[in-house]
Amino acid sequence: MRVMDRLNLTLDGDTYIALEVYAKKHGLPRAAVARQLVQEGLSRYEALERRRALARDYASERPETKDLLDALASSQLELLEGDDRE
Repeated sequence: MRVMDRLNLTLDGDTYIALEVYAKKHGLPRAAVARQLVQEGLSRYEALERRRALARDYASERPETKDLLDALASSQLELLEGDDRE
């Protein structure tokens, strides 16, 4: 069973209005929109942290990082070459 915790959050007026407008525009409750925005923000933050860690590892020239970056670059080149065929 998933436990749901509550969060008391104070927003400035502009942020509250923006949240209200967005929620009304999409026909969703404010709380649902706020929850979605928090989840998306956390996901983006985690992705940014992973990219920063990869950049630090690359800067320190760790061999396993170079192999990973080489593989990623190779995959991107294959995708770009595939675009040229269309």
